[in-house]
Parts: sequence; C-alpha cells; structure tokens
Amino acid sequence: MSASDRLGGTLALRDAHGDSPSDPQPDMSVNDELMTTPTQPAPGPDAPPAIRIEDLHKAFRIPTQRVDSLKERAVHPFSSREYRELRALDGISFEVRQGEFFGIVGRNGSGKSTLLKLLASIYRADAGRIQIAGRLAPFIELGVGFNQELTARENVLLNGVMMGLTPKEVRERQDSVIDFAELHDFADLKLKNYSSGMLVRLAFSVMLQADADVLLIDEVLAVGDAAFQQKCADAFHRMKAEGKTIVLVTHDMSAVEEYCHRALLLSDGHVRFIGNPGEAGREYLKLNFEKSGRAEQLGTPDSEGATVDFALKNVAGEEVDRIERREEIRVELAVELTREASSLNFGFVIANADDVGMFEFGEPLIAEPGELLPVGKRIEVTAAVENRLPPGRYFVHLGVHSDTGISIYTHNAISFLVIGSEQTTGVVSLDHRVTIDTEGGS
Repeated sequence: MSASDRLGGTLALRDAHGDSPSDPQPDMSVNDELMTTPTQPAPGPDAPPAIRIEDLHKAFRIPTQRVDSLKERAVHPFSSREYRELRALDGISFEVRQGEFFGIVGRNGSGKSTLLKLLASIYRADAGRIQIAGRLAPFIELGVGFNQELTARENVLLNGVMMGLTPKEVRERQDSVIDFAELHDFADLKLKNYSSGMLVRLAFSVMLQADADVLLIDEVLAVGDAAFQQKCADAFHRMKAEGKTIVLVTHDMSAVEEYCHRALLLSDGHVRFIGNPGEAGREYLKLNFEKSGRAEQLGTPDSEGATVDFALKNVAGEEVDRIERREEIRVELAVELTREASSLNFGFVIANADDVGMFEFGEPLIAEPGELLPVGKRIEVTAAVENRLPPGRYFVHLGVHSDTGISIYTHNAISFLVIGSEQTTGVVSLDHRVTIDTEGGS
C-alpha cells in the first residue's frame, strides 16, 4: 500500500490514470518532526527534512499489443491483452533538507519525471512513503493553466489564485510580475497573440510569486534571451539566499553546480549517487557514455619499415575512451621495426571535433653513434600530458618518421571524450594568476 503524508495540507496521491486508490486510505498522520522549522534554516546535515522519500516504488504497465482501431476491437472483443512492466522507480529513498537547493539529474528514462509527478501528486505511488513539510508548489511545465483568450494581466490573476494567493495579493503583485517579464507594453494583449518566448517569460515571472515552502521546478532555467536569463539566475540566487527549499530537475550540469547544495543521480529507477553537485555531474557524464564502447581505434598503422600499435590508457594502465578533466591523457605506442633506422621521431597532435589542433608534442629516439636501430627492434613509447581540455570529443593524430624512409601518419588514430562539468570559453583551461595593484605602483 502506498502512503503519502502531506504536512500542512493533506493530499492523497493518485495513480497514473488519475483514479482514486481503491485500497485502504494511507496513513495521513502529521509528522511533528518534519513540521519543526528552525529559526535559521540551514542546508547542513543538522537541518530538518523538508521532503522525505522512503522505499518509493512506481511501475507502469505497457501493452505489448496495440489496438489501433475500432474494427480491431470489434473483431477481437475478448482477446487478452499482454503487458510488460516498466519499473520507473524501484525502491528509492532520500531526504531533502529545509532550505536546501536540491538537484535531480539523470538520463532520459531514468525516472526523474515520474519522481517529480509523484511529489506533485499527479501520480500515485505503488508503495513507499512521501512526506513533505509545508506548502508545495509544482512547476513541471511553464505556462500550464494559461488561457489563450485572456490577457496577460487576467492570466496573472488566474494563476496567482491557483497558486494559493488571494485576489488582493495577486493584484498587488501584478505590475511587478509584468515588469519582470518585460511585457509592460503587451500586458493587455491576449496570450494567443504572444510569441513562445513571451509566454515562457510570463510563466516564469508568475512562478516566482509562489509563496510556498517547497518548490518543484522542472527544466525552466533557459528562459528568454541572455539578459532575461541573467534576471532568472539572480532570482534563483535570491531564493537560495532566502532559504527556500527548491527541487530542480535538469540536464544542465553547470546549473546544478551553480545553484544546488546537493544533487541526486537517478539511473533506471535507482539512486546511483547523492551528494556533491560536482561529483553528481561527473557521474552523470560517465553514465551517459559508459555504453559508448571502447576508444575508437581506427586501425594499426603499417608501412614498409615499421608497424605501430597504440592505445589510450589511464594512470592504472587500463584502456579507456573517457578522460576526466585534470586527469592525465596517456597514449601508449608499441613500434616494431621492419627496416633499420639511425633515428625515429614520434609526434602527437590532439585535435578537437572540428579538427582544430589543440596542441602537439613529440620526442626523437637516436641510436648510438655508428649504430642502427635493428630490424625486429620493439620500442615502447608512453606520451602523457595533463588534461586541460574542456568537455567534448577529441582525437589523437599519430606520426612516426625516420631518416631511412619510415613514414607513418594516422589521422584520428584514437577518439576519446573529455568529461567534467567545468566549462571554459577557450579551447583549453590554463592555470593562471592575476595581480591587481590599486596604488599604481607607488
């Protein structure tokens, strides 16, 4: 049996079809522990929970045979329908603390939206418990509830009342909502004449007026142009400073690192990681690419004079196709000569996905005076460089040359991904130091 405790406002969960549960009513008792609000809420481990999830389960039945027409249903009225079960959430448990900005991330199909809809009482859980302290305001899709035949002012009034504000409170805030959305000249225009950008700006501005204890927000950070996005960012920082409890579901790892105190990573209905937002971002990127296979090796260079094997490895000596930022990029070569040579030059170029060289490096091998590197000689080369590249796909071009005619060059010999949530506007991120002298050297 599922159970949901809505503290400060009892609200039973409903199933995915919107039907009321037929089993006995869940335990709706008020939890005094969750209702305790500290004088100065802090997102630290001592802060009381605002949301508590215990062993939450949710599954959907997906029909394996589709009935697409009335004729099919009429011809086979009593045919049994087969289903497969999709476990969207499979026994997850976690807490969100009061005053915490909490991120939820995961790949498509990981269970994020299902979890958000369970918290918002759109879905009914199959089993487990949800407890929420205080009033909840879900913003799962901006603009839901807008009436296209009403003006912006009328929609602000309507949606404000739907959020729990009194008509008097909404009217007092109406101008500030319109001004924040930068729609003052269009406030009395019907929404059916608005562009999509104007609609989401108005919806975001209305959302900011929610006087709720807990806000559920789903992918609303990329709203409007650059100037308006900065206003939205300032608003989120303000809400964070005010100690509001906010649950943000997003694929934007930079937003998770910027705003969130902690983050949860969902994978196939399970909690894969919960904790530091930066680490959650790294785990998220690993999860995205863990099924992409090994590093792409585009062949073994072979020419008259030498054969070369190569691989991209980590510091543990394991062949990899992903390198985290600040980790070492290590390329290993094994060269076997089929022609004598007095010297060999080994060259490496690391290029981005646009085939722009990020940097190149190399090293010569010179035989002892009067001697030659003999046929059958096996030479092992390890080239290592610190990874200062921003996230993305990169390639290693390899070259081996000698004075006796050995000439091997392989374009895009190795393909690999750099993962990490730290971004830079440049092609590399270098350590730097900036000194500012306000005294003019005096």
